[in-house]
Amino acid sequence: MNIIFQVQESEQVIRGMIEGELDTFTAPQLKEELEAMELAEGVYVEIDLSKLNYMDSTGLGVFVGFYKRAKREQASVKLVGLSSRLRRLFEITGLSDLMEIENEKRVELSNEGI
Repeated sequence: MNIIFQVQESEQVIRGMIEGELDTFTAPQLKEELEAMELAEGVYVEIDLSKLNYMDSTGLGVFVGFYKRAKREQASVKLVGLSSRLRRLFEITGLSDLMEIENEKRVELSNEGI
């Protein structure tokens, strides 16, 4: 099982896209990549989950940890492109009340810098 995480950073905006399956085996890789992001006050992070095929509770834990770190650093996080299944998972756990989530939007990444 693989997970692909593409990121583009420009000044105060970080856009990312996650593709694949997020589970016990792939969560450590994503966690490491999210921890490598330089967050600071005023930084806006938008992560597209439209190509995330599966996520278990381990994956939720990765997003909770990242959200807490972003909040501590006074950065903003928005998750976009969630499938109805992922959206439901965030709703059941109450995370949709904490995190900014938008179903329809997708992150556009250019080929430059990837």
